[in-house]
Parts: sequence; C-alpha cells; structure tokens
Amino acid sequence: MGAPFLPGLRLCRLFYAEAVRPLLARRYPGLRYAAARIGTGSEVLGFDTERSVDHDWGPRLTLFLSADDLARYAGPITAMLAERLPKEVGGWPTHFVPPAGRVRVPAATDGPVAHLVQVTELGRWCDARLGFDPRTGVETFDWLATPAQLLAEATGGAVFHDGVGELTAVRARLRWYPDDVWRYLLACQWARIGQEEPFVGRAAEAGAEAGSRVVAARLVRDVMRLCLLLARRYAPYGKWLGSAFAGIGEAVTIAAALDEALTGDAAHRQAALCTAYEAAGAWQNRLGLAEPVDPGRRWFHDRPYPVIGADRFATALLASVTDPGVAGLPPVGGIDQYVDSTPVLCRPELTRALMATVWRQDAS
Repeated sequence: MGAPFLPGLRLCRLFYAEAVRPLLARRYPGLRYAAARIGTGSEVLGFDTERSVDHDWGPRLTLFLSADDLARYAGPITAMLAERLPKEVGGWPTHFVPPAGRVRVPAATDGPVAHLVQVTELGRWCDARLGFDPRTGVETFDWLATPAQLLAEATGGAVFHDGVGELTAVRARLRWYPDDVWRYLLACQWARIGQEEPFVGRAAEAGAEAGSRVVAARLVRDVMRLCLLLARRYAPYGKWLGSAFAGIGEAVTIAAALDEALTGDAAHRQAALCTAYEAAGAWQNRLGLAEPVDPGRRWFHDRPYPVIGADRFATALLASVTDPGVAGLPPVGGIDQYVDSTPVLCRPELTRALMATVWRQDAS
C-alpha cells in the first residue's frame, strides 16, 4: 500500500461515492437506504492518523435498510459487493484481511473482496450499539445508562446518503442531552471534584508525593470531562479524552492550568487546579444554567488547602432542575461517571443493568 494517508472519513465518503453507490444504483434501482460511517473507529471521532491504518481502518461503511428490505436484500447485496467492488479506492484496498480476524487491515487481492460494508437495519444497530432504539423516544434512563463514548459514536462520523430520513432523525435526537439531564450530569461531575479536591494538598503534606500526584491526575481528568460537558461535547474514552479536550476553544486557560497541575510541585499543583476550577466555574455562570456561584477559591474549612468548594456548583445546578424525574435521581450521574471498566462500558446490556440496579437501590 503506497497510497498517502488521508482522513478515514474522506476515504469512506470516496468509497461510497465511487464504488458502493454506483453498484447499488445499477443493481437495485429505487432501493431506499442510508449509508454512513458511524460507530467504532478513531476516524468517526476525527482522531485517526497514519498509525490508525494498522487495524480496522480503511474504506468501509454501514448500509441501513428497512426490516423488510434487510431480510430480502442483505445477503445479495453483501455478495454483490464482494464480487463487483473495485479492488481499491483512493489508492487503498477495499479487501480486508484476515477475513475472520478480530482486527483487520486493507490488503490487495485477486479474488472476491472481503469488504467491510455492514448491511443492517437501524433499530438492530441501535439496540446493539446503544441498548435501545431512539426512534421510539429517549428516556432519562437511556441517556444516563449510555456511555458518552457510545453517544459520540452514534452522532459522530458522517452520513453519506439517507433516502429514508430515519438515521438523520435519530442522530438529531441524540445530538445532546435534554437541559435538565445536562444540569444533572454537570452537578454530578462537580460533585466528583468536590469529593477529592482537598486531597492533593493533604497527601503532599503527609509526605505522600506519589499519592498527591495520582489524586491531581484524577482531578485533571474530571475537569477535562467537566469542560466537555460545558462545551456540549460527548467525552470519548481515555485514549481520546485529551484530543477531544484540546479541541475546546473556551478551555485554553483551563488547559494551561491543568498542564501545570500535572507537572508542578505540590503547592503549584493545588493552586493550578484551583485556577482551572475557577475558570470552569465562571464558564458555567456565563451559560446561565443555574444561579451564579462565586467561582473564587477558598480554604478547605480550617485546613490550609485551597479549594473551590465544588459542591456549591453541584447544589446550584440541582436546584435549577425542574423535571421531577431528574430532580429525584440518586446523585451518581451517568454510567461512565461511576463505572470505569472498558469491558462493561462497551456492553449496553451491562450498563443498563447496572444503572437499573443503582436506581432500585436508591428507591429502596
């Protein structure tokens, strides 16, 4: 493969326009479908680089058919594409190896193309990826039981064609949380910060420098996720969290403070975190989501550790929630605010079961 790298979404759009669309139009004229590159993959979030080509990257997409057309055409379309797709698009092979491998890469072939065109139905795709079908509505439970990474995958990427309109409607419905759910998630994120903000200084005072740094790093992560919430952007999982945060123009001051928190000594570490908290607090005040809160730092009770008192922001946000179904929720937040296990967060049936358990326990 001597082709120069190009962003995966551009390659997938080219793949659809030059290879898939003409074949579908010729063989199945009048077929109504949607074609998109959404779901897993760094290119869906816009973070792919030359390194990405070594696994599950290349000319690929998903075709969405109606349930009736899926039963009738899925097999024939898959077979037709294997026989008739061009061997490469944009200089990149459309054939992937190994055919049944967990990880696949583009490779040249002289025979049929083992392509990565998924043919499915929108409801099936949503059930598998999200755990629910947004076409029938999105409840508070659905929002909170679905990791932000999965919402980013469903609303990111690109739709190349939508002859029915359902996929576009679903993506619009999932674009961002309802306002009261947004306030609740922000409140729970502030609460996370409030639970640990004095520990950076206390651990350092006790001589536990490594412990102080670990707590500081945890708080940096929480502030980054808080900023993504403030910017109305779904937070991706750990590998891409920094990349997503770096794309927030409003967070330049916060980013500089967080860098200092990760590299400075104990005194600078605690002070830099407070600088980040203050900027985030002022940002929230500008959004008008709740009654303004003084974002200035203060001492942690009678101890010499500067903090912002993050719980004050959480309290103000919760007081502004008007939906009784959200106001009465346990103060734990969305599933990825209290679960940090990749094997769990990748399986909607587990995230939904855990969320249901937390809600039942709180009710009892």
